[in-house]
Amino acid sequence: MAYFVTGASGFIGKRLVKKLLEHRGAVVYFLMREKGSARKIKALHAYWGVDGTRAVPIMGDLTSPLLGVSKADQKTLGGGIKHFFHLAAVYDLKAGAEEQVAANIDGTRNAVSLANAIGAGCFEHVSSIAAAGMYEGVFREDMFEEAENVEHPYFQTKHDSERIVRQEARIPWRVYRPGLVVGDSKTGEMDKIDGPYYFFKLIQRMRQFLPPWMPTIGIEGGRINIVPVDFVVDAINHIAHHKGHDGKAFHLVDPTPMRVGDVLNTFASAAHAPAFTMRINAALFGFIPRSLKKGMMALTPVRRIRNAILQDLGLPSDIMQFVNYPTRFDCRQALAALKGTDIAVPPLESYAYRLWDYWERNLDPDLFIDRSLKGQVKGKVVLITGGSSGIGLATAHKIAAAGAVTIIIARDTEKLAEAKAAIAAEGNLVHTYSADVSDEAQCSHLVAQVMANHGGVDILVNNAGRSIRRAVENSYDRIHDFERTMSVNYFGALRLTLALLPAMQKRHAGHVINISSIGVLTNAPRFSAYVASKAALDAFARCAASEFADVGIKFTTINMPLVRTPMIAPTKIYQNVPTLSPDEAADMIVQAIVYKPVRIATRLGTFGEVLHALMPRVAQIVMNTSFRMFPDSDAAKGRKDGDKPPEQTPDQIAFQQLLRGVHF
Repeated sequence: MAYFVTGASGFIGKRLVKKLLEHRGAVVYFLMREKGSARKIKALHAYWGVDGTRAVPIMGDLTSPLLGVSKADQKTLGGGIKHFFHLAAVYDLKAGAEEQVAANIDGTRNAVSLANAIGAGCFEHVSSIAAAGMYEGVFREDMFEEAENVEHPYFQTKHDSERIVRQEARIPWRVYRPGLVVGDSKTGEMDKIDGPYYFFKLIQRMRQFLPPWMPTIGIEGGRINIVPVDFVVDAINHIAHHKGHDGKAFHLVDPTPMRVGDVLNTFASAAHAPAFTMRINAALFGFIPRSLKKGMMALTPVRRIRNAILQDLGLPSDIMQFVNYPTRFDCRQALAALKGTDIAVPPLESYAYRLWDYWERNLDPDLFIDRSLKGQVKGKVVLITGGSSGIGLATAHKIAAAGAVTIIIARDTEKLAEAKAAIAAEGNLVHTYSADVSDEAQCSHLVAQVMANHGGVDILVNNAGRSIRRAVENSYDRIHDFERTMSVNYFGALRLTLALLPAMQKRHAGHVINISSIGVLTNAPRFSAYVASKAALDAFARCAASEFADVGIKFTTINMPLVRTPMIAPTKIYQNVPTLSPDEAADMIVQAIVYKPVRIATRLGTFGEVLHALMPRVAQIVMNTSFRMFPDSDAAKGRKDGDKPPEQTPDQIAFQQLLRGVHF
């Protein structure tokens, strides 16, 4: 038996061809474009497990009359094709109207013309439930003209292409209308992001930021009809080879479709993400007058926020109008044709985890972005303050190894020389400059040198800092403690940032990373001077980020937990407190460079901020407990500090483990 197939290299097409080739003596002729066809044909033959004698490529073009098939090939095909399967089409809500018209309407007309010309036995048209438009109610398989609201290009072209089959085919025809086709129910394999896949990025983000037990607010809407590709292929193959079905349409759909909210929760469960326990019905938005919605979208801030969110999540601009999909599909003819077989739509929950796993491993857009440190910094100028030791030095090692033009700033020239030698010993280069960021003249000279020698800075890491651990009651006469911390932590970082921003703004590119503190989130006692200076820098970054959001400059604040560096060495109690290593802290800076988030914080830090926002009195009690449990050092009280750390009580040890990384 001989078949002709368009769209044989597509997601459904190549699986259907494989199924057709299982029939005894089957030969499949398939349409291929000349350009780049040799490599594709070889790959298809390997996938099908046959050679060119059983799967025969026919050169042509979907948009050409008679599919661009030559006279010689038409003669070869004439009278011998039992089934002409037309699958080539655009199945994408994001596609433009012109592209959809060319493929779906013109392509179908050309395919029907060729099928008529070669006298094919039956024209098997693979359409879509989109041919029904946004029909209010139950759409039966014998309905066509009743389709409603087909203004969207995807719906319109699917409807019009089916009309061409019905009106222009001079041979028997059959139409198949699959639901939203997802990956294989056994392997999860899919070739693109479409339908419910559009919401996978949202679910993934929720999993990243929220624990799986946390209740969340989602959306509810109409029923979404999802079918796996293996069901669609098996159903088409079976129905096409049985008599008595000419002139009919078959809905290859789930007889019991799920609501949008249930579908999203099924995938959230598969992803181990929080469930949408409270859902807002999208139908409520239908009561908002169209003129009001149009007016809202005309407001620049509303439009930009909406577009930014949709772009970030990879959602089509008109996705929300399909959430409240009003159409149900009767499929009695398809069920009758499949009766007695084991061909049926499996429950979504039985294979959703396979779809999710395949998407996350193969289709997630983030997989196609170079998320390596080298990909982000190679050849770029990265300036790190406080780079001669601790977090700054650990970061410089990683940045230099990734191929960046690495610059470290510090006051101590000897330590800078040691740092440079240590990085050089690894075969990497670093540029060092001695400067005190709290000194305005030295900062100005430093920036002039950097601009002259390197042409500007792409990534600025404001890491240099000063910390003072002293209770307010021991600071009544020490205003200079607050001034010193502000001069380095806030004004020092501010001087460099303001000096380097103009060049970043001119290039429409730049990234400022500020090393802040978990203390800003937890309001750590004894660190009022330090936390206040870091909070000031955090506030500046938030304001500046809002101003530069549209010119390509990013700001990231890292609310760093306690790190074992020379800065905390004078506080002997910290010798027994669990801390991060400088290398672990440097990994947080690498994360900031690669992903450019607005903020990086530990879960404990975020919890502290939420607790303070929701129950500030409880947060104060927790912090006051730590304040009373861990006393000031001897130095903070004006006495000489001992050489050994003080003995710790069981309560202190337990508290430190519970609040790991918090300043005490």
